[in-house]
This record gives sequence, structure tokens and C-alpha cells, in this order.
Amino acid sequence: MKANLEDIARASGVSKMTVSRVLRGGSGFSQETRDRVLGVAERLGYVPNRLAAAFGADQAGTLVGMCVPRLTSGLFGHVLDGVDRALGRLGYQLMIGANNHSPEEEEGWIRQVITWRPAGLILSGRHHSPGTVDLLRNAALPVVEIWDLTTSPIDMSVGFSHFDCGVEMGQFLLRRGRRRAGYVGALARADVMGAARREGFESALARAGHPLIDSEILQDAPGFYAGYYGLETLLSRRADLDVVYFHNDEMAIGGLAYAQARGIRVPDDLGIAGWGGMEAASILPRRLTTTIVPTTMIGKAAAEALVARLKGEKGQDVTVVATRLVPGETG
Repeated sequence: MKANLEDIARASGVSKMTVSRVLRGGSGFSQETRDRVLGVAERLGYVPNRLAAAFGADQAGTLVGMCVPRLTSGLFGHVLDGVDRALGRLGYQLMIGANNHSPEEEEGWIRQVITWRPAGLILSGRHHSPGTVDLLRNAALPVVEIWDLTTSPIDMSVGFSHFDCGVEMGQFLLRRGRRRAGYVGALARADVMGAARREGFESALARAGHPLIDSEILQDAPGFYAGYYGLETLLSRRADLDVVYFHNDEMAIGGLAYAQARGIRVPDDLGIAGWGGMEAASILPRRLTTTIVPTTMIGKAAAEALVARLKGEKGQDVTVVATRLVPGETG
């Protein structure tokens, strides 16, 4: 249960007005009273209700907070659109934040957002700091973890397995006769979901007896130019590769541009595969080999699951959303 001013007043042995003055940093009470009230507030896990302070309301039931890895991500733009449209239709409003692939930044954002008493939260991924897990369990509000599927969510999960995406692409490229694979990634030591795809890819290759030859994982954010110079760097070390799997479609398209600039024939000399289903990948001269992710559907399903929980309706704790491998012409 969420602690309120009355709970703190009762446990502290002072009036509700005194508690309010202490928490606002006011005066008119002793240091001993202040310390006692603040100690009880901390013990009970109290967080201030900004909306109540601003509008005199005890509850704010229509705000939903959503935290994504990057606001510049094209894929998450579609997820946000799916969430926003579904929430708007159901009478809720969206508050958006970004964690830059940092569990610590996510925790800080959640600490701020829950002071507004949101109706629920939608979080990207399943890897959170211990502080975040404690906050969410103490806040007693619905939480949907999206994008990276977990079968043991904090509350609810909507998504797919990034590891399985990598496995599927590895198996597909092996069936096409590829035997000397490389990988180009981004956000080294930050994007755990991208790392999971790479691990799945490596796993499929290793099981078939053709382990990953080499990889180039950049500190930079994924993008066209990162894919361009990532492939350039990788091939400068291993010119004998016959296929390269990229962190996402943007980087794969950058790799295609590098191959074209250097006269490398795709897919004859080098196969190239991406991930994500970026719209531009479908209108290239050769359709990109990639995995399509139903981004808008994920957002819609997450919003509907959260609102159903708020209304007390029974639903699934775990919702698996299917991805689709597109063979394309570049792999």
C-alpha cells in the first residue's frame, strides 16, 4: 500500500498538518519532530504526490509513464505511437522518458515519475537495477516490461526474445551456405538486447561447427555511418568473411553503402543481414535480409494490458509477439 500523510502522522504521533509542513520544508516544529517525521516517512516508503499538491487531488489516475532506451530510435518511435494511440483511445495520457540504455538512469527517471502518482508504467527491457525493482514493488502500480520478453516479469511482459532472433538469423545464413560470418554492433557494454541478438547468432554458428570469425562492436549509437565504418574496420582485419550480421537495419544499410563504394558485390562477395524491419530496408535495390519486429503492435498490446489490469480484468502476464525473418536478397 502507498503511505500517505495520515499514515505518517499516525505513526509519528503528530498532526497531519505538521507532517505536511515538515515534508514541505516549513517551520514551527522542533528538530526532534522533524527527524521523527522524516524517519517515519522513509521507513514507510513515502513519495510526495506532486499532483495532489498542485491540484488538491488525492489521486491522479490517467497518467502512464513510459521509459525507452533512446528517443532518437526509429523503432521505438513506432512503439511509442502504438502506446500513445491505444492509451488515448482508452482515456489515458502518456509521459515519456529515456534511459540511454542505463539501469541507473532508468531508476532515477522512475524515482521522479512515481512522485506524480502515475496509473502505471511501461518499461523497455527486463534488466533493471535492484533499486528500480524495489521501487516498483513498493509503488504498488501496474508495470509492463516490453521489447525484451521475460517469462518472470515484475508484473507483465509484452515482447519477444532477442536471443532467438539472433539464432534464427544464424541458422538461416548457414542454410544459405555462409560459413565465415562476422558481426558489426554498437553501444558496446550498454545495449543488452543487441548483445543478446549477437549471442544468439554466435550460438547458432557455433552449434553448426562454424563459429563467428570476428566482430566489431562500436561505442557509438547505431546509425548509417556507424555501419559504414564498422564494416570498413572489420574487413580491414578479416577480408575473408562471407557474411556480416549487423546490430540493426540502419547499420546494415550503412554496410551496404560501404560495400558499394569499395566494389564489393552483395550478396556474391559478401552477404549482409540486419535486424528490425526498418521501412527503408524494403525499398533498396536489393531487399535487405532482416527480421521484422511488429513495433506498433507491441505498443498497442502493452497499453491494453496495462489498462486491463487497472480495470481489474483478468489477462495474460506474459504476451509473446512474433517477429518475422525476411529472406531478402542481400544475405
